Order: sequence, then structure tokens, then C-alpha cells
Amino acid sequence: MSASDSSNTSTVILGSGIIGLCTVYYLSESGNTDPKSIHLVDSSPQLLHCASGLAAGFLSADWFAPSVASLGALSFKLHADLARAHSGRATWGYAQSTGLSLSQDSESAIGGSGEDWLENGKSRAQLSNHNRPWEEQAATPGWLRRTQDGIMEVISQTETTAQIDPLRFCQWLLKTVRARGVRVHQPARAMSISTDEDGMLSGLRISHDGAEAQLSCTRLIITSGAWSPRVYKTLFPLSKSRIPISSLAGHSLLVRNPHFKPAELDKEVCHAVFATDTLGFSPEWFARIGGELYLAGLNSTNIPLPELATDVKADERAVEQLKQCARAMMSSVPGGDFEVLREGLCFRPVTSSGRPIVSRIPDDKLGGVQTRGGGTGGVFIAAGHGAWGISHAPGTGLVLAELIEGRQTSANIEALRLP
Repeated sequence: MSASDSSNTSTVILGSGIIGLCTVYYLSESGNTDPKSIHLVDSSPQLLHCASGLAAGFLSADWFAPSVASLGALSFKLHADLARAHSGRATWGYAQSTGLSLSQDSESAIGGSGEDWLENGKSRAQLSNHNRPWEEQAATPGWLRRTQDGIMEVISQTETTAQIDPLRFCQWLLKTVRARGVRVHQPARAMSISTDEDGMLSGLRISHDGAEAQLSCTRLIITSGAWSPRVYKTLFPLSKSRIPISSLAGHSLLVRNPHFKPAELDKEVCHAVFATDTLGFSPEWFARIGGELYLAGLNSTNIPLPELATDVKADERAVEQLKQCARAMMSSVPGGDFEVLREGLCFRPVTSSGRPIVSRIPDDKLGGVQTRGGGTGGVFIAAGHGAWGISHAPGTGLVLAELIEGRQTSANIEALRLP
């Protein structure tokens, strides 16, 4: 894309979660797109109030099916690169992690296809590419209670798994792109698109703070997570195509590690513990830097997606179930009960195949709307990452930025096209 082309190009990204932020980050540093020509639009009154801010933050290099393996490996490397370059351990809690399987039977948490875990409701540990656990015995984290008949096995080592606090990571991304000159419109709703005299996409009408405004837009990117189908239908009402993404609600609990000693922060080790179903669901535990323990795994397809992320309300019964699980699985708490730091409910965007969609939407699917070619126009989408949105975000942001600018992508995303 030439400098003259770039000067006539304007980009609007709908959704400021981790996928949208990573896309803006890499697009604004490529040197091919003026950051001041990028608009980030989000409908939520409070940013990062759903999956990107409330997720666990577990990262993996290789727990993925072949269709996503290239993207997963790239993204894991980019996470590490960003952490090294920008003090990630201190800024957003980046640290290597050891993955553990805790089960009543030695085969129940090992193996799996990598794409069907959401449907069968079993532990994410089934996604590990390792056919058998590592030979060494797992060292039990001090905060985890071991039962006599429980079997704990190492299923990933520190070179292939890591941990971050996604909220802090997203806050850093948002601060960085704003400093580069990217314009953020929030809370703002995308209302409709406009075209020029040749029928080409040229603008986006938004409602911002009760007033309507028109943004110049030749490149439109939908990174609205579970809300992506609604956004697409609103903007392209004549399209006969649909975005095959649904929502999976997941409750979580963030608690204080009762055994954490601030003086040992530099020596703190992160663990991811995947337990088999013994308490009504398959608990997932993630120990973060700074003495936080994140508990999740209690998911539901029956909770309707609200209009706005800030409308989300955690179910009291689900939260109590998580608390009962925490009491059963945490080792004895000095001084009594554990401290709850946050109760959460977020909606993950999922596809029936388990594969995300990272794609340009062909013009013939846009219901009569045409777009420019050659890296100066187009409608794009990146959504449907399921439980791996945090892990895959930097890689998705980079390849989407490359796709938007008409460059060769750094990962193979052939299988991730819009069906």
C-alpha cells in the first residue's frame, strides 16, 4: 500500500476487547497506516467489562487443533515478545506457568481433539497435545488441597504455557494506542454504513453520547466478540450471510491466595490446574502473579446475551457453587474463610467447529455493498475464539492487521475464513 493510498484510507474497528486492541496495536505500528486515521468504537459504557477483562488469562503454545496451530504458536511467541519489551511481568503479570491435571482417574484428563471440549463439557486439559503426562511427579501448589485418591500429573511445562492478567494487559494496550493517536469513541453504537457515488463503503454513522456522528470509513473491522453477529446484521441488513458465532456464558471467581507472601513475589510460580468433574463441573484454577487465584469452568449456553456488556449480572447460585468448589479444593485458609476479590460472568464467542473466524468478508456477502481493494478497503472480522481469545489475541491482531493492509500473513489462517 503506497503512501498516497494510505492518506485516503480510514479504518474503523468495532469492539475494544483484546482482539480489537491487539489489531489496533499492530495496525498502528506497521508504518503503513496512520494511527490518527484509526477509530476504535465500543458500545459499552465501561470498557473491558466482559471476556477480555474478566477472563482467566491462560496462554498456551500448542494446545490447539491443526487448523489453529499456526496462529496459536505465533500468538504465544508474540505474548512473550511483548512481555520482554514492555516489562510484562510487572505491568500485566506475565509469567511462565506449569499445567497440571488433577483427576480421580489417570486417563480422564489427557488427550482430546482440541475442538470439541465446549460441547462435551469436560476439562480443557483434554486439549493438551501430550498423549501422556510428563515423567516427573507434579509438585502440589501450596494453595491446593490434595485428596488421597486424586492423581496429579504435569501436562505442560513452562516453555509452552504462561499466564497473564488480561485486564491489565488490555489496559496497557489501550493506553499505548491512545498515545499513538488512535481515536476512541465510547460509549458509541454503530448505526449504519454509507457509500460513495460508486457504491463503495465510505463511512459509518455512530451514536455517541446521545448525538449522531459520521466517521470516514473505507476499512471496517468487526471484533465485537459474542456481539459480532448482531453488529454485522445491523450494518448489512440486506446480506443473506450470517456470522456463525454464538455465546457461551462462563462464571468465575477471583480470590486471594491465602498462602501468598508479598516478600516472595519475585519467586512466585504460576500454575494452571485442570480438574475432572467431581463438583458438578470441571474446575479450572489459574494462579496469577501477585497472589490471585482465578477459578472458572462453570459454563452455560442457556444464559442470553445482553444488549451491553455492562448489563451482565452474575447468577448468585452459580457464584455460590464456585465458592463451594473453592472451599473444597483450597488448602486450609489461615484465619478462616478466603477473600473474594471479584465475582464475574462473561460471554465467550464460540463457533460450532471450535475454530475462530479471522477473515475478510467477501463483497458478495455484504448485501450489495462494495469495498475498495489493494489494502485500502474491505470489511473484516475476527471473533469466535472461545476460551482462547486471550491466548490467541496478539497473533490474531497481527495477522488481521496484515490482512487489512494486503500483506502476507505471519500465520496460516486458511482454515479460519468465514464459511
